[in-house]
Amino acid sequence: MPLSTDVLVIGCGIAGATAALRLAQDTQRQVMLITRAYDPEDSNTRYAQGGIVARGHDDSPDLLVEDILRAGAGLSLPAAARQIAELGPALVEDVLLRQLGVPFQRDADGNLTYTREGSHSVSRILHVEDATGHAIEKALIQRLQQLPNVTFRTGLTAVDLITSSHHSTNPLDIYTPITCHGAYVLDRAANKVDRVLAGATVLATGGVGRIFRHTTNPPSARGDGLAMAFRAGARVINAEYIQFHPTTLAIPGADNFLISEAVRGEGARLYTPDGRHFMDQVSPEWGDLAPRDIVARAIHHEMLEHGYPHVLLNLAEGMEPERIVDRFPTIYSTCKQAGIDISRDPIPVVPAAHYFCGGVHVDLVGRSSVDGLYAIGEVSCTGVHGANRLASTSLLEGLVWGYRAGEDIASRRDLASISEAYIPPWRDVSEGAGADPVLAYRDSRTIQNIMWLYVGLARNTHRLARALQDLNHLWEVIDGFYRSTRLAHYREDAEVSHFVDRHDVDGPFPSGVSEL
Repeated sequence: MPLSTDVLVIGCGIAGATAALRLAQDTQRQVMLITRAYDPEDSNTRYAQGGIVARGHDDSPDLLVEDILRAGAGLSLPAAARQIAELGPALVEDVLLRQLGVPFQRDADGNLTYTREGSHSVSRILHVEDATGHAIEKALIQRLQQLPNVTFRTGLTAVDLITSSHHSTNPLDIYTPITCHGAYVLDRAANKVDRVLAGATVLATGGVGRIFRHTTNPPSARGDGLAMAFRAGARVINAEYIQFHPTTLAIPGADNFLISEAVRGEGARLYTPDGRHFMDQVSPEWGDLAPRDIVARAIHHEMLEHGYPHVLLNLAEGMEPERIVDRFPTIYSTCKQAGIDISRDPIPVVPAAHYFCGGVHVDLVGRSSVDGLYAIGEVSCTGVHGANRLASTSLLEGLVWGYRAGEDIASRRDLASISEAYIPPWRDVSEGAGADPVLAYRDSRTIQNIMWLYVGLARNTHRLARALQDLNHLWEVIDGFYRSTRLAHYREDAEVSHFVDRHDVDGPFPSGVSEL
Protein backbone atom coordinates (compact mmCIF):
# COMPACT_ATOMS: atom_id res chain seq x y z
CA MET A 1 0.00 0.00 0.00
CA PRO A 2 1.32 3.46 -0.83
CA LEU A 3 1.77 6.18 1.75
CA SER A 4 -0.56 9.12 1.38
CA THR A 5 -0.82 12.68 2.68
CA ASP A 6 -2.60 15.90 1.81
CA VAL A 7 0.65 17.75 1.13
CA LEU A 8 4.11 16.30 0.51
CA VAL A 9 7.06 18.63 1.14
CA ILE A 10 10.40 17.37 -0.21
CA GLY A 11 13.15 19.17 1.70
CA CYS A 12 13.31 20.67 5.19
CA GLY A 13 15.21 23.94 4.66
CA ILE A 14 13.73 27.36 5.31
CA ALA A 15 11.51 27.22 2.20
CA GLY A 16 10.02 23.76 2.79
CA ALA A 17 9.74 24.23 6.54
CA THR A 18 8.01 27.61 6.17
CA ALA A 19 5.49 26.17 3.70
CA ALA A 20 4.76 23.32 6.11
CA LEU A 21 4.42 25.73 9.03
CA ARG A 22 2.00 28.00 7.16
CA LEU A 23 -0.12 24.99 6.18
CA ALA A 24 -0.07 23.14 9.48
CA GLN A 25 -0.87 26.13 11.66
CA ASP A 26 -3.85 27.35 9.66
CA THR A 27 -5.43 24.17 8.27
CA GLN A 28 -6.15 20.62 9.36
CA ARG A 29 -4.42 19.19 6.31
CA GLN A 30 -1.83 16.50 6.90
CA VAL A 31 1.67 17.54 5.90
CA MET A 32 4.52 15.09 5.37
CA LEU A 33 8.08 16.44 5.21
CA ILE A 34 10.71 14.10 3.82
CA THR A 35 14.47 14.58 3.72
CA ARG A 36 17.36 12.41 2.62
CA ALA A 37 19.21 13.39 5.80
CA TYR A 38 18.63 11.51 9.03
CA ASP A 39 18.55 14.79 10.96
CA PRO A 40 15.77 17.12 9.69
CA GLU A 41 17.90 20.14 10.60
CA ASP A 42 20.57 19.05 8.11
CA SER A 43 19.76 21.15 5.03
CA ASN A 44 21.32 23.86 2.88
CA THR A 45 19.76 26.44 5.19
CA ARG A 46 21.79 25.14 8.10
CA TYR A 47 25.03 26.22 6.41
CA ALA A 48 23.98 29.81 5.61
CA GLN A 49 26.38 32.01 7.54
CA GLY A 50 25.77 35.62 6.62
CA GLY A 51 22.23 36.66 7.47
CA ILE A 52 18.77 37.52 6.21
CA VAL A 53 17.54 40.80 4.75
CA ALA A 54 15.14 42.74 6.98
CA ARG A 55 14.14 46.43 7.07
CA GLY A 56 17.09 48.51 8.21
CA HIS A 57 17.17 52.08 9.43
CA ASP A 58 16.63 54.64 6.64
CA ASP A 59 15.55 51.72 4.43
CA SER A 60 12.53 51.19 2.19
CA PRO A 61 11.09 48.60 -0.22
CA ASP A 62 12.09 50.84 -3.13
CA LEU A 63 15.73 50.85 -2.03
CA LEU A 64 15.78 47.05 -1.69
CA VAL A 65 14.14 46.59 -5.10
CA GLU A 66 16.77 48.87 -6.62
CA ASP A 67 19.61 46.88 -5.03
CA ILE A 68 18.15 43.53 -6.15
CA LEU A 69 17.69 44.68 -9.75
CA ARG A 70 21.18 46.15 -9.92
CA ALA A 71 22.86 43.02 -8.52
CA GLY A 72 20.82 40.82 -10.88
CA ALA A 73 22.42 42.49 -13.92
CA GLY A 74 19.07 43.71 -15.22
CA LEU A 75 17.63 40.19 -15.48
CA SER A 76 15.59 40.08 -12.28
CA LEU A 77 11.79 40.03 -12.54
CA PRO A 78 10.55 43.37 -11.14
CA ALA A 79 7.32 41.88 -9.77
CA ALA A 80 9.25 39.21 -7.86
CA ALA A 81 11.74 41.78 -6.53
CA ARG A 82 8.81 43.94 -5.40
CA GLN A 83 7.15 41.01 -3.59
CA ILE A 84 10.25 40.03 -1.65
CA ALA A 85 11.01 43.67 -0.78
CA GLU A 86 7.53 44.43 0.52
CA LEU A 87 6.53 41.10 2.12
CA GLY A 88 9.93 39.74 3.21
CA PRO A 89 10.85 42.07 6.10
CA ALA A 90 7.32 41.80 7.49
CA LEU A 91 7.61 37.99 7.54
CA VAL A 92 11.00 38.21 9.24
CA GLU A 93 9.30 40.27 11.94
CA ASP A 94 6.19 38.09 12.25
CA VAL A 95 7.46 34.54 11.66
CA LEU A 96 11.11 34.54 12.67
CA LEU A 97 11.07 37.09 15.47
CA ARG A 98 7.55 36.99 16.93
CA GLN A 99 6.52 33.36 16.36
CA LEU A 100 9.85 31.52 16.48
CA GLY A 101 12.02 33.85 18.58
CA VAL A 102 15.15 33.48 16.43
CA PRO A 103 17.92 35.10 18.54
CA PHE A 104 19.21 37.72 16.10
CA GLN A 105 22.04 39.91 17.37
CA ARG A 106 21.08 42.92 19.50
CA ASP A 107 22.97 45.79 21.05
CA ALA A 108 23.37 46.50 24.76
CA ASP A 109 19.96 48.20 24.82
CA GLY A 110 18.23 45.19 23.25
CA ASN A 111 17.79 46.74 19.81
CA LEU A 112 18.35 44.63 16.69
CA THR A 113 21.69 45.29 15.02
CA TYR A 114 21.95 45.42 11.24
CA THR A 115 25.01 44.76 9.11
CA ARG A 116 25.77 45.41 5.44
CA GLU A 117 26.97 43.13 2.65
CA GLY A 118 28.00 43.54 -0.97
CA SER A 119 25.79 45.73 -3.23
CA HIS A 120 23.44 46.74 -0.41
CA SER A 121 22.91 50.50 -0.24
CA VAL A 122 22.18 50.44 3.52
CA SER A 123 22.72 48.18 6.53
CA ARG A 124 19.66 45.93 6.62
CA ILE A 125 20.88 42.39 7.37
CA LEU A 126 20.06 40.54 10.58
CA HIS A 127 22.36 37.74 11.71
CA VAL A 128 23.02 35.27 14.50
CA GLU A 129 26.80 35.55 14.79
CA ASP A 130 28.01 33.72 11.64
CA ALA A 131 25.51 30.85 11.86
CA THR A 132 22.24 32.54 10.93
CA GLY A 133 20.87 29.69 8.85
CA HIS A 134 21.46 27.17 11.60
CA ALA A 135 19.57 29.29 14.14
CA ILE A 136 16.60 29.75 11.79
CA GLU A 137 16.50 26.10 10.79
CA LYS A 138 16.62 24.91 14.40
CA ALA A 139 13.73 27.18 15.38
CA LEU A 140 11.59 26.09 12.42
CA ILE A 141 12.10 22.35 12.95
CA GLN A 142 11.46 22.57 16.68
CA ARG A 143 8.16 24.38 16.04
CA LEU A 144 7.07 21.92 13.35
CA GLN A 145 7.79 18.96 15.61
CA GLN A 146 5.18 20.31 18.03
CA LEU A 147 2.38 20.28 15.45
CA PRO A 148 0.18 17.15 15.36
CA ASN A 149 -0.59 17.32 11.61
CA VAL A 150 3.09 17.38 10.56
CA THR A 151 4.94 14.11 9.97
CA PHE A 152 8.70 13.93 9.47
CA ARG A 153 10.19 11.09 7.43
CA THR A 154 13.99 11.15 7.44
CA GLY A 155 16.42 9.04 5.45
CA LEU A 156 14.17 9.15 2.36
CA THR A 157 15.59 10.16 -1.02
CA ALA A 158 13.06 11.30 -3.63
CA VAL A 159 13.63 9.34 -6.85
CA ASP A 160 10.94 10.55 -9.23
CA LEU A 161 7.84 12.71 -9.19
CA ILE A 162 4.63 10.79 -9.80
CA THR A 163 2.62 12.31 -12.65
CA SER A 164 -0.56 11.17 -14.33
CA SER A 165 1.00 11.42 -17.78
CA HIS A 166 4.10 9.37 -16.97
CA HIS A 167 3.00 6.82 -14.39
CA SER A 168 -0.76 6.29 -14.41
CA THR A 169 -1.94 2.95 -15.79
CA ASN A 170 -5.23 4.54 -16.84
CA PRO A 171 -4.78 5.12 -20.61
CA LEU A 172 -7.19 8.07 -20.58
CA ASP A 173 -4.91 10.07 -18.27
CA ILE A 174 -2.68 10.81 -21.25
CA TYR A 175 -5.29 13.37 -22.32
CA THR A 176 -5.19 15.31 -19.05
CA PRO A 177 -2.74 18.12 -18.22
CA ILE A 178 0.48 16.98 -16.56
CA THR A 179 -0.40 16.70 -12.88
CA CYS A 180 1.86 15.77 -9.98
CA HIS A 181 0.49 13.26 -7.46
CA GLY A 182 3.46 12.84 -5.12
CA ALA A 183 6.75 11.01 -5.50
CA TYR A 184 8.55 7.68 -5.50
CA VAL A 185 11.01 7.76 -2.59
CA LEU A 186 13.89 5.49 -1.65
CA ASP A 187 13.90 4.40 1.98
CA ARG A 188 17.66 4.37 2.47
CA ALA A 189 17.61 2.15 5.55
CA ALA A 190 15.33 -0.49 4.02
CA ASN A 191 16.74 -0.09 0.48
CA LYS A 192 13.26 -0.09 -1.05
CA VAL A 193 11.22 2.43 -3.00
CA ASP A 194 7.82 3.52 -1.70
CA ARG A 195 5.01 5.51 -3.32
CA VAL A 196 3.93 8.68 -1.52
CA LEU A 197 0.67 10.04 -2.96
CA ALA A 198 -0.26 13.66 -2.26
CA GLY A 199 -2.80 16.26 -3.33
CA ALA A 200 -0.03 18.87 -3.59
CA THR A 201 3.73 18.36 -3.79
CA VAL A 202 6.21 21.03 -2.71
CA LEU A 203 9.72 20.68 -4.12
CA ALA A 204 12.25 22.33 -1.80
CA THR A 205 15.36 20.32 -2.57
CA GLY A 206 18.02 23.04 -2.81
CA GLY A 207 20.62 23.78 -5.45
CA VAL A 208 23.16 22.18 -7.77
CA GLY A 209 26.56 23.16 -6.34
CA ARG A 210 27.82 19.60 -5.99
CA ILE A 211 27.91 19.13 -9.75
CA PHE A 212 31.02 21.35 -9.61
CA ARG A 213 34.42 20.18 -8.37
CA HIS A 214 34.66 23.03 -5.86
CA THR A 215 31.60 24.29 -4.05
CA THR A 216 30.39 25.65 -0.74
CA ASN A 217 27.33 23.37 -0.88
CA PRO A 218 26.69 20.28 1.25
CA PRO A 219 26.64 16.83 -0.42
CA SER A 220 22.85 16.85 -0.87
CA ALA A 221 22.95 19.80 -3.32
CA ARG A 222 23.25 17.69 -6.48
CA GLY A 223 20.30 19.00 -8.47
CA ASP A 224 18.12 15.95 -7.79
CA GLY A 225 14.93 17.98 -7.46
CA LEU A 226 15.65 19.97 -10.59
CA ALA A 227 16.18 16.76 -12.57
CA MET A 228 12.96 15.22 -11.26
CA ALA A 229 10.96 18.32 -12.19
CA PHE A 230 12.52 18.43 -15.65
CA ARG A 231 11.69 14.76 -16.27
CA ALA A 232 8.12 15.41 -15.15
CA GLY A 233 7.78 18.17 -17.75
CA ALA A 234 8.18 21.29 -15.63
CA ARG A 235 9.63 24.38 -17.27
CA VAL A 236 13.24 25.11 -16.21
CA ILE A 237 14.78 28.54 -16.89
CA ASN A 238 18.01 30.50 -16.30
CA ALA A 239 20.00 27.32 -15.65
CA GLU A 240 23.13 29.05 -16.98
CA TYR A 241 23.22 31.45 -14.03
CA ILE A 242 25.41 29.93 -11.33
CA GLN A 243 26.72 32.28 -8.68
CA PHE A 244 30.29 31.66 -7.57
CA HIS A 245 31.07 32.86 -4.07
CA PRO A 246 34.31 34.82 -4.22
CA THR A 247 35.73 33.82 -0.84
CA THR A 248 36.11 30.22 0.28
CA LEU A 249 38.96 28.94 2.40
CA ALA A 250 41.91 27.86 0.21
CA ILE A 251 43.43 25.29 2.56
CA PRO A 252 43.82 21.60 1.57
CA GLY A 253 41.24 19.51 3.40
CA ALA A 254 38.98 22.45 4.28
CA ASP A 255 36.55 21.46 1.48
CA ASN A 256 35.97 25.05 0.35
CA PHE A 257 34.64 26.28 3.67
CA LEU A 258 32.68 29.48 3.08
CA ILE A 259 34.10 32.77 4.33
CA SER A 260 30.92 34.80 4.62
CA GLU A 261 30.44 38.00 2.67
CA ALA A 262 29.66 39.55 6.05
CA VAL A 263 33.43 39.47 6.67
CA ARG A 264 33.85 42.05 3.90
CA GLY A 265 30.75 43.78 5.19
CA GLU A 266 32.63 44.33 8.45
CA GLY A 267 35.58 45.88 6.64
CA ALA A 268 37.82 43.05 5.39
CA ARG A 269 39.75 43.82 2.20
CA LEU A 270 41.16 41.64 -0.57
CA TYR A 271 44.87 41.62 -1.43
CA THR A 272 47.13 39.67 -3.74
CA PRO A 273 49.72 37.46 -2.04
CA ASP A 274 52.29 40.20 -2.67
CA GLY A 275 50.19 42.77 -0.82
CA ARG A 276 48.41 44.66 -3.62
CA HIS A 277 44.80 45.73 -3.07
CA PHE A 278 42.89 45.40 -6.36
CA MET A 279 39.13 45.83 -5.85
CA ASP A 280 39.09 49.65 -5.87
CA GLN A 281 40.43 49.55 -9.41
CA VAL A 282 37.97 46.87 -10.48
CA SER A 283 34.90 48.52 -8.93
CA PRO A 284 35.47 52.15 -7.89
CA GLU A 285 31.84 52.47 -6.71
CA TRP A 286 31.75 49.43 -4.41
CA GLY A 287 35.36 48.32 -3.87
CA ASP A 288 35.46 45.13 -1.81
CA LEU A 289 31.66 45.23 -1.43
CA ALA A 290 30.98 44.89 -5.16
CA PRO A 291 28.45 42.24 -6.31
CA ARG A 292 29.66 38.67 -5.96
CA ASP A 293 30.06 38.02 -9.66
CA ILE A 294 32.35 41.04 -10.03
CA VAL A 295 34.47 40.09 -7.01
CA ALA A 296 34.71 36.44 -8.05
CA ARG A 297 35.80 37.33 -11.59
CA ALA A 298 38.32 39.84 -10.25
CA ILE A 299 39.90 37.19 -8.02
CA HIS A 300 39.88 34.71 -10.89
CA HIS A 301 41.61 37.27 -13.13
CA GLU A 302 44.34 37.95 -10.57
CA MET A 303 44.99 34.24 -10.09
CA LEU A 304 45.05 33.54 -13.81
CA GLU A 305 47.06 36.61 -14.77
CA HIS A 306 49.76 36.26 -12.10
CA GLY A 307 49.72 32.57 -11.26
CA TYR A 308 48.55 33.05 -7.68
CA PRO A 309 47.15 29.93 -5.98
CA HIS A 310 44.77 32.21 -4.04
CA VAL A 311 44.31 35.78 -2.85
CA LEU A 312 44.19 37.06 0.73
CA LEU A 313 41.26 38.43 2.71
CA ASN A 314 42.42 40.62 5.59
CA LEU A 315 39.96 41.32 8.39
CA ALA A 316 42.53 41.91 11.12
CA GLU A 317 43.63 45.31 9.81
CA GLY A 318 40.26 46.94 10.44
CA MET A 319 38.65 45.06 13.34
CA GLU A 320 39.67 44.43 16.94
CA PRO A 321 40.65 40.80 17.70
CA GLU A 322 38.02 40.41 20.42
CA ARG A 323 35.33 41.70 18.09
CA ILE A 324 36.43 39.27 15.35
CA VAL A 325 36.11 36.27 17.65
CA ASP A 326 32.73 37.46 18.91
CA ARG A 327 31.30 38.30 15.48
CA PHE A 328 32.62 35.29 13.54
CA PRO A 329 33.06 32.40 16.00
CA THR A 330 32.44 29.62 13.46
CA ILE A 331 34.79 31.08 10.86
CA TYR A 332 37.38 31.83 13.54
CA SER A 333 37.38 28.30 14.97
CA THR A 334 37.39 26.60 11.55
CA CYS A 335 40.29 28.72 10.30
CA LYS A 336 42.13 28.22 13.60
CA GLN A 337 41.91 24.45 13.11
CA ALA A 338 43.47 24.97 9.67
CA GLY A 339 46.34 26.93 11.22
CA ILE A 340 45.09 30.48 10.54
CA ASP A 341 44.29 33.00 13.26
CA ILE A 342 41.97 35.43 11.47
CA SER A 343 42.28 37.94 14.32
CA ARG A 344 45.81 38.63 13.12
CA ASP A 345 46.43 36.70 9.88
CA PRO A 346 44.96 37.19 6.40
CA ILE A 347 42.79 34.36 5.07
CA PRO A 348 43.75 32.62 1.79
CA VAL A 349 40.61 32.46 -0.35
CA VAL A 350 39.45 31.28 -3.80
CA PRO A 351 36.04 31.32 -5.54
CA ALA A 352 33.74 28.27 -5.56
CA ALA A 353 30.30 27.39 -6.96
CA HIS A 354 27.78 28.69 -4.47
CA TYR A 355 24.21 29.46 -5.54
CA PHE A 356 21.89 28.45 -8.36
CA CYS A 357 19.99 31.49 -9.66
CA GLY A 358 17.95 29.48 -12.19
CA GLY A 359 15.63 26.56 -11.59
CA VAL A 360 12.04 25.40 -11.92
CA HIS A 361 10.05 28.35 -13.26
CA VAL A 362 7.38 29.40 -10.75
CA ASP A 363 4.97 32.28 -10.25
CA LEU A 364 4.61 34.57 -7.24
CA VAL A 365 3.07 31.78 -5.09
CA GLY A 366 5.48 29.02 -6.15
CA ARG A 367 3.27 27.21 -8.67
CA SER A 368 5.22 25.46 -11.43
CA SER A 369 3.98 24.65 -14.93
CA VAL A 370 2.96 21.17 -13.68
CA ASP A 371 -0.39 21.16 -11.90
CA GLY A 372 -0.11 20.21 -8.24
CA LEU A 373 3.65 20.84 -8.15
CA TYR A 374 5.15 23.79 -6.28
CA ALA A 375 8.85 24.64 -6.25
CA ILE A 376 10.36 26.95 -3.64
CA GLY A 377 13.82 27.90 -2.43
CA GLU A 378 16.97 27.36 -4.47
CA VAL A 379 15.46 24.66 -6.72
CA SER A 380 13.05 27.28 -8.09
CA CYS A 381 13.50 30.31 -10.29
CA THR A 382 11.20 33.05 -9.01
CA GLY A 383 12.94 35.78 -10.99
CA VAL A 384 14.29 37.53 -7.89
CA HIS A 385 17.96 36.83 -8.52
CA GLY A 386 18.33 37.40 -12.25
CA ALA A 387 21.90 36.57 -13.25
CA ASN A 388 23.46 37.20 -9.84
CA ARG A 389 21.97 36.96 -6.34
CA LEU A 390 22.11 39.91 -3.97
CA ALA A 391 23.70 38.82 -0.69
CA SER A 392 21.40 37.50 2.07
CA THR A 393 18.30 37.35 -0.15
CA SER A 394 18.36 33.54 -0.39
CA LEU A 395 16.97 32.92 3.10
CA LEU A 396 14.46 35.71 2.56
CA GLU A 397 13.30 34.23 -0.76
CA GLY A 398 12.81 30.83 0.90
CA LEU A 399 10.79 32.45 3.67
CA VAL A 400 8.60 34.52 1.33
CA TRP A 401 7.88 31.85 -1.31
CA GLY A 402 7.53 29.14 1.33
CA TYR A 403 4.90 31.27 3.05
CA ARG A 404 3.12 32.16 -0.20
CA ALA A 405 3.09 28.52 -1.37
CA GLY A 406 1.67 27.35 1.95
CA GLU A 407 -0.91 30.11 1.80
CA ASP A 408 -1.93 29.19 -1.74
CA ILE A 409 -2.24 25.47 -0.99
CA ALA A 410 -4.26 26.24 2.14
CA SER A 411 -6.75 28.23 0.06
CA ARG A 412 -7.22 25.57 -2.62
CA ARG A 413 -10.19 23.24 -2.69
CA ASP A 414 -9.07 21.53 -5.90
CA LEU A 415 -6.02 19.58 -4.76
CA ALA A 416 -5.10 16.88 -7.23
CA SER A 417 -6.45 13.39 -6.56
CA ILE A 418 -5.92 10.05 -8.26
CA SER A 419 -6.86 6.48 -7.49
CA GLU A 420 -3.93 4.64 -5.95
CA ALA A 421 -4.89 1.71 -8.15
CA TYR A 422 -3.65 3.67 -11.16
CA ILE A 423 -0.18 4.33 -9.71
CA PRO A 424 1.90 1.15 -9.89
CA PRO A 425 4.64 0.24 -7.41
CA TRP A 426 8.19 1.11 -8.39
CA ARG A 427 9.43 -1.32 -11.01
CA ASP A 428 12.93 -2.16 -9.93
CA VAL A 429 15.46 -4.24 -11.83
CA SER A 430 15.30 -7.01 -9.27
CA GLU A 431 17.80 -9.24 -11.00
CA GLY A 432 20.33 -6.46 -11.37
CA ALA A 433 23.16 -5.80 -8.97
CA GLY A 434 23.45 -2.63 -6.89
CA ALA A 435 25.66 0.14 -8.18
CA ASP A 436 29.37 -0.32 -7.63
CA PRO A 437 30.32 2.58 -5.30
CA VAL A 438 33.60 3.10 -7.15
CA LEU A 439 31.82 3.48 -10.51
CA ALA A 440 29.16 5.77 -9.06
CA TYR A 441 31.78 7.96 -7.39
CA ARG A 442 33.90 8.07 -10.54
CA ASP A 443 30.94 9.15 -12.68
CA SER A 444 30.11 11.89 -10.19
CA ARG A 445 33.73 13.08 -10.10
CA THR A 446 33.90 13.18 -13.90
CA ILE A 447 30.83 15.42 -14.07
CA GLN A 448 32.27 17.70 -11.39
CA ASN A 449 35.56 18.11 -13.25
CA ILE A 450 33.86 18.82 -16.58
CA MET A 451 31.59 21.44 -15.03
CA TRP A 452 34.41 23.10 -13.09
CA LEU A 453 36.85 23.35 -15.99
CA TYR A 454 34.48 24.18 -18.85
CA VAL A 455 31.31 25.63 -17.29
CA GLY A 456 32.82 27.48 -14.35
CA LEU A 457 33.81 31.10 -13.78
CA ALA A 458 35.58 31.47 -17.13
CA ARG A 459 33.42 30.29 -20.02
CA ASN A 460 33.78 30.55 -23.76
CA THR A 461 32.26 28.90 -26.81
CA HIS A 462 35.00 26.29 -27.14
CA ARG A 463 34.83 25.23 -23.49
CA LEU A 464 31.04 24.99 -23.51
CA ALA A 465 31.11 22.93 -26.71
CA ARG A 466 33.65 20.59 -25.12
CA ALA A 467 31.50 20.26 -22.00
CA LEU A 468 28.44 19.40 -24.07
CA GLN A 469 30.40 16.81 -26.05
CA ASP A 470 31.88 15.18 -22.94
CA LEU A 471 28.57 15.14 -21.04
CA ASN A 472 26.69 13.67 -24.00
CA HIS A 473 29.31 10.96 -24.28
CA LEU A 474 29.06 10.25 -20.56
CA TRP A 475 25.27 10.03 -20.82
CA GLU A 476 25.52 7.47 -23.62
CA VAL A 477 28.01 5.37 -21.66
CA ILE A 478 26.23 5.26 -18.32
CA ASP A 479 22.52 5.54 -19.18
CA GLY A 480 22.16 1.87 -20.04
CA PHE A 481 24.24 0.86 -17.05
CA TYR A 482 22.07 2.68 -14.53
CA ARG A 483 18.84 1.53 -16.19
CA SER A 484 19.89 -2.06 -15.53
CA THR A 485 21.22 -1.44 -12.03
CA ARG A 486 19.07 -2.05 -8.99
CA LEU A 487 18.26 1.18 -7.17
CA ALA A 488 19.92 1.16 -3.76
CA HIS A 489 21.60 3.47 -1.31
CA TYR A 490 25.36 3.45 -1.07
CA ARG A 491 27.56 5.51 1.17
CA GLU A 492 30.32 7.58 -0.38
CA ASP A 493 32.94 6.78 2.21
CA ALA A 494 36.55 7.88 2.50
CA GLU A 495 37.89 4.53 1.26
CA VAL A 496 35.99 4.81 -2.04
CA SER A 497 36.97 8.44 -2.67
CA HIS A 498 40.61 7.77 -1.76
CA PHE A 499 40.75 4.81 -4.15
CA VAL A 500 39.26 6.74 -7.06
CA ASP A 501 41.29 9.91 -6.52
CA ARG A 502 44.55 7.92 -6.37
CA HIS A 503 43.85 6.02 -9.59
CA ASP A 504 41.94 8.65 -11.59
CA VAL A 505 44.23 10.04 -14.30
CA ASP A 506 41.66 12.67 -15.27
CA GLY A 507 41.31 14.15 -11.76
CA PRO A 508 41.37 15.46 -9.20
CA PHE A 509 43.25 18.42 -10.58
CA PRO A 510 46.15 19.99 -8.72
CA SER A 511 45.32 23.05 -6.67
CA GLY A 512 45.94 26.44 -8.20
CA VAL A 513 45.14 28.31 -11.36
CA SER A 514 44.70 25.23 -13.54
CA GLU A 515 41.47 24.46 -11.72
CA LEU A 516 39.96 27.80 -12.64
